[in-house]
Formats: sequence, structure tokens, C-alpha cells
Amino acid sequence: MNCSSLLLSFVLAAPASAQSSVVKFATLAPDGSTWMKVMHDFNKELQEKTGGKLKFKFYPGGVSGDEKDVVSKMRIGQLHAAGVTGRGLGEVAPEVRVMDAPFLFRTTAEIDHVQAKFSKIFDGYLEKAGFVSLGSAEVGLVHVFTNHPVRETADMKRSKMWVWEGDPIAEAAFEVLDVNPIPLSLPDVMTSLQTGLIDSVYGSPMGVVAMQWFTKTKYIYSVPMANASGAILVSKKFLDALPAESRAALLELGRKYTEKITELSRKENQDALAALQKQGLTVTQPSSADILAKYEELGKKARRSLVGRMYPADLLDQVEKAVAEIRSGKSVEQKKPKDAKPQKG
Repeated sequence: MNCSSLLLSFVLAAPASAQSSVVKFATLAPDGSTWMKVMHDFNKELQEKTGGKLKFKFYPGGVSGDEKDVVSKMRIGQLHAAGVTGRGLGEVAPEVRVMDAPFLFRTTAEIDHVQAKFSKIFDGYLEKAGFVSLGSAEVGLVHVFTNHPVRETADMKRSKMWVWEGDPIAEAAFEVLDVNPIPLSLPDVMTSLQTGLIDSVYGSPMGVVAMQWFTKTKYIYSVPMANASGAILVSKKFLDALPAESRAALLELGRKYTEKITELSRKENQDALAALQKQGLTVTQPSSADILAKYEELGKKARRSLVGRMYPADLLDQVEKAVAEIRSGKSVEQKKPKDAKPQKG
């Protein structure tokens, strides 16, 4: 055997721990967005911390498909990790989408409180499905963007509203509002706004700016429909196969940079809302205090309609109780919910 052949045989026989690994990472977030800027910083420190043994390869801007497609590719090993919204999380573990439940949260303090209380339970659901969360990465509170002013529930019915195809959370919200939305995948939204197939969308302010949907709308409704959760997910099979040092670095830095994403997302959502108004969009308010009470009532109805097919009743009960108690200045202890067999969503 010559020297070249001998060297090749050693390389082929070398254990995975001695070789560098690439984390194939996909997201709908466009390159240049807050999410991707943070991910590039994450990648730089990950390479420094592992001596170049672990790094990301990015597939931003939906080039790997919608989040349902991305999750499917992670399951077969074509992708290893993803930055997903609640829609993608629901494809993995529908139970965690209780964080996106309609009209549940009013403030970021409430979101933080519930996330901290229930994170271990949520992580358990994800791991059972074969995925590990590197940390929650909030997208932001979701508002409706329309071409006519919305001030009460009846105004929604005039919209040619988009709904993310196959998203039971949004479907439940629009059902209680008596709105019949048009289901589309995320990459089809802009084209549909341009052609007039739809004239109304929903999303966080920074998300609507990133997708350029705001250029086709005139009004922003001040009442948030929901919280848009998010996370960085990695395939448990891929993670477990990494050398211990690389795995530890990925987990440690994941927590650091997902916290950074949430911090920056909240600031950028505030900035985006102000910028959108400077661009000429008008923020509309509810016509009366009674409207807010109506949303509370409709929210409870929508959340209950998802019990059993998204999350178990006792998990929703505990989360709602946690929200109510933080509003009253109290705290709550959570118990592990009973197992449920929800449908994928």
C-alpha cells in the first residue's frame, strides 16, 4: 500500500469525534434579518469554541421550504437544525403551541413567566418527538395588518384574510371571530397580496417588515391576536452523535444566542411598529372597552377548541392559571400534565 492509500485509509477509519461536523440549519428568516445576524454571531463563536470542529451551514429565507418541509427534512437527516416559529414547533410537538394560544398573553412579562415555569415540560414533549430545543427564540406579539380599519370584531369579516396553511392555532382564532381566511403557505403570501387574492395578513411587526408585506397594507390593529413563539431546534439523533465537547458547546451557546434573539426581537418589534407608522400605516384601536372583554371571551373559546388535538386540558388549565396569577401578583407551581395524543399541527 502506498503512502496516499495508507493516509486515505486512516481518514476513512477515523472516528466521527476526530472529524469536523457541519450543522445544516434552515429558517424562513431572510438573510440580513435579526435572526440571521444573531445566527452568524452564534456560528462564529461556535467555531472558536470548538476549534473549528463544529460549524453551521445556513439555508435562510425559506430556500428549504415552509416549516413543515423543514421539519420533514430534519427527520430524515437532510437538515440537522432549524430556527422555527410556533408553526414548526407544532409539527414536532403540538403541545408546546399552548404558548401561541389565541388572546392568552397581554405582556412580555407574562410570556417570560410561563416560559420559565413550563420550559422543562415543553422540552420533554420535544425530546419525546426526537428533537432538542437549544432555547426559545420569541418572534413577538402578533397583530393583524389590513387595508381597511379594524376597531371591533365585526370589522375582521370584511377582510380577505390569509391564514398559514395547516395552522390550527390561527384557524381557531379566526373561527371564533367568524372570519373565513384563505389558506396559503408562507412563501405564497406576498404574491397573493400583489394579485389581490388576499388583502390582510397577521404577524409580528418585524416579521411583516422582513417579509415586506407592509407595502401592501394600510392599517395595524393594536390588539394582539397571540404570542408568536419560536425556537432553535436540533435533531436529537444528530446532537447525540456529536463529540461530547461539541455537543456541550452547541447547547451552551444555543441558550446564549436564543436569549439574544428574544431580546433583540422585542426591541426590533417596537422599532418596526414606529417605523411602519412613519411609512404611513395607521394603528387602529378598539372602539370600546367592551371589545377587549369580548376578545377575552373569544380567546377562551378558541383555546378550549384546541384541547385534545393540540394540547391536553390540564396543561392549558395550568398555563391560564399561571397567567392569571402573575396578573394578580401571585405565583403558581406546575405539575406534569397527563399524556395526550394530539394530532400534528
